[in-house]
Amino acid sequence: MVKKQTNSALNVRKKNINKVIKTIIQTVILLALIALLIDAVFDVQRYEEPDKTAWTQEDQGFIAISYFGVGRSASSKLVAKHQLDEQLGALYDQGYRTISQQDITDFYTKGKPLPPKALFLSFEDGRNDSSLFAQPLLEKYNYKATFLSYANKMGNSDRKFLQPKDMLKMAKTGYWELGTNGYRLTYINVFDKEGRYIGIKDENELTDKENIEYYNHYLMDFIRDENMIPIEDRDEMEERIQGDYKLMQDIYTDTLGYVPSVYMIMHSNALGEGMNPLVLNANSSNIHNMFQMHFNREGQTLNSKDDDIYDLTRIQPASYWSTNHLLMKIRKDTGNTMQFVRGDEKEAGKWNMLGGVAEFDENTIILTSPPAGSGKMYLNGSSDQRDVKVSFKASGNVIGKQGVYLRYDKVKKTSLHVYLENNNIIVEEQKPGSTDKPVFSQPLDELQWKEEDLAFDKASVYTKEQTASGVTSDKHDYPINIRNSRNFEVELVGQSLKIIVDDQLLVENLQVDPSISIGGIALEAKYNEQNEKDDIYDGVFEDLQVTSLGNESDDSSFKYSLKLSGIEGVVSRVKKAVNTAVNWTMDTF
Repeated sequence: MVKKQTNSALNVRKKNINKVIKTIIQTVILLALIALLIDAVFDVQRYEEPDKTAWTQEDQGFIAISYFGVGRSASSKLVAKHQLDEQLGALYDQGYRTISQQDITDFYTKGKPLPPKALFLSFEDGRNDSSLFAQPLLEKYNYKATFLSYANKMGNSDRKFLQPKDMLKMAKTGYWELGTNGYRLTYINVFDKEGRYIGIKDENELTDKENIEYYNHYLMDFIRDENMIPIEDRDEMEERIQGDYKLMQDIYTDTLGYVPSVYMIMHSNALGEGMNPLVLNANSSNIHNMFQMHFNREGQTLNSKDDDIYDLTRIQPASYWSTNHLLMKIRKDTGNTMQFVRGDEKEAGKWNMLGGVAEFDENTIILTSPPAGSGKMYLNGSSDQRDVKVSFKASGNVIGKQGVYLRYDKVKKTSLHVYLENNNIIVEEQKPGSTDKPVFSQPLDELQWKEEDLAFDKASVYTKEQTASGVTSDKHDYPINIRNSRNFEVELVGQSLKIIVDDQLLVENLQVDPSISIGGIALEAKYNEQNEKDDIYDGVFEDLQVTSLGNESDDSSFKYSLKLSGIEGVVSRVKKAVNTAVNWTMDTF
């Protein structure tokens, strides 16, 4: 009886302890949620100003990086929040510290110094999701950024654009300053690919972007007719352009209480580059009167001491850029030494880098090329492979080159190269003493992409002859900013090659020159000249597997795999499914 009472008391005590533990856990969770709510509603966290008395850099200037937008996941135009985190983290780890608009003004007008590695960070287009996903990262790294908007979106009912009250609230935290891309994003002198005149269209009115061949931006030229003859005189042109700047000034003054100090004109690289001098002067006079600085150019990161504060430059990282892609671009522009991201050091140690840099992330290898060069990496221990099977998913940008070398002999300089470039499969042989020779080429099924994927980036002044001739549309001339995934299976036995793409047999029994008899496995990534804006390329190889087809007891037997299996594979698939479901929900509702 005593024993029974003792057990009963122990059970009661155990239950009470469990209740206390549950209460503590629930209290901690509740307090955490309350803290998050307070932080979100009242912006408790504030930017910590740097000690500028320690800044001594007076000659190198600063780099400027401007993101078009940030999403929960990547799209053709938006970088994913995890990409932004990785890129800002890499810059922070290498000593880059953000500077304000006033720091830039003081640098150029008063000769005040900047931090050793100065970064001007900005987010364009006024998107709500950019603020949502970037804010926690600015807090994480204590970074300051400029948020740019279009004036005609103020009071707009489109939910994707942030409104003035939200911008002012952001600025109070210290993490944000405000800037502008102008009054509107409107195109003039628009012609289609058949040479037909379309006229003037706002961005949201261009529903058939793929068919647009010639155009210019609203502030960049006289408005012209179908014969490219101006339909306005100088006074009318100046009045129109002045009116746009006046509208911008009035709207910002009414909604924010002031006109932002920094301007990033649309489109970049136009002012002073072959445009009509009267149009140039009309813009320049307004810009100098309204703003303290102007980022006129895009494509270079570095702004030096000798640059003009009204002709600054920045880069706009594309969504297909890896962290190493960004670092490679900064190294190219500045000449600074960069510590590239390697990821899984154990996997990285299995490869010998012959060009470029590589990051290993779970089941993915991202091979980044040097500027205008070839990124290449060799699989250690694979030097005596004859009969081999290689499979992987090629998930890099469509415009570019990514592939695999079989029987790669660094001494004899022989190999069989199978690669994907601009949605074409190409096979090349390199025989002793010769250069690469194509032996097979075939376009893959046409890729489907959305109209909104097309980024307008070739606005210019053009002739009537150009518009009248139109262009011959090439269905495989894809936009430079889209990605795609292709499943590859390449099998080489004796002198016979087989290629399967997306479970379809592409070629079988393709004969290989007997001089290409043995060697190792290598991967390559290289840019394509169609991408005139970017000569760095990321080859993305997922689930790479290399299997020797010889006897397992043979000394040449070899196997390498980055494909996730077991519980890791299950977890990865579940994560992808959840992310897909969440993305669909957010996009739909």
